[in-house]
Amino acid sequence: MKNGMAHLNRNAQRIVDQIIADDERFGVACGRGSLGEHLIDAGAASPGGLEVGLRMAEICMGGLGTVSMALDRHNENWPLSVTVHSSQPVLACLASQYAGWRLSHEKYFAMGSGPARLLARVEPIFEEIAYSETDASTSVLLLETDRPPPPAVVEKVSSATGLEPDALTFIYAPTQSLAGSIQIIGRSLEVALHKAHSLNFPLNAIVDGTGCAPVPAPHPDFLKAMGRTNDAIIYGGLVQLFVLGSADDARALAEELPSCRSRDYGQPFAEIFKKFNGDFYAIDPHLFSPAEVIVTAIETGDTFRAGEWNKEMLEHSLG
Repeated sequence: MKNGMAHLNRNAQRIVDQIIADDERFGVACGRGSLGEHLIDAGAASPGGLEVGLRMAEICMGGLGTVSMALDRHNENWPLSVTVHSSQPVLACLASQYAGWRLSHEKYFAMGSGPARLLARVEPIFEEIAYSETDASTSVLLLETDRPPPPAVVEKVSSATGLEPDALTFIYAPTQSLAGSIQIIGRSLEVALHKAHSLNFPLNAIVDGTGCAPVPAPHPDFLKAMGRTNDAIIYGGLVQLFVLGSADDARALAEELPSCRSRDYGQPFAEIFKKFNGDFYAIDPHLFSPAEVIVTAIETGDTFRAGEWNKEMLEHSLG
């Protein structure tokens, strides 16, 4: 991690302000909740779209990443892909983008991601991330859901972050929407960072990274939509990490990082989810990683590759 102030909350707020100022272009609905919190519907009752999905992914990364789309004629079935890059991948992906904040009240449940996590620091990962922002005057949380947060959840976030509700913005979109699916596809680098952490690879040795994954068609059924977005990364994601340290360490990381190293690899994610009776946390966490990885040891000049694009599984899941 680089030293100094990265200003994740300030960066994210800048993107939020752009969306609010140009809400018609982005296809979103902006308003205020009962406690004064800012609400942005990016794909529930509003149309949202690809562009706001890209901006949501950048918000999730605290403005420390670039997210873009491209068309590739050589990929006949899924020519559209999302590419993400960050030169501060640990802060962008683990301190902000990772959807690790579980927020619930009665029947409401959503996973929260974005720089508000950095202020709340309620997840175990923050025991290993020294960076903090004590001067943030506003913050943003992205929720993967089709409903705005109820007042009890807003109050919980306010209490955890130390900010009044009117200083908080909640941007939400369901997985079934275009924007919701795009911001999930934009997590190819994040899942690689999270798995590297679970493999006990030193976070401060990961200095740069980029990733991409194909964009599947959204689906109105939540389970199928969730399955497609996960499978796009698990069976079609490609990530390159640039790391410090020895060639042996880089080789070991490359060998363990791909999704094919998981015990649950080889089935569509929706079927795996059903097999474990909808218990997301019963699934092998090592499944959540890109299909292919490239790890470059920048101090030795060595590059190691592992994993593979699984066209058969993509065709089965993405259609």
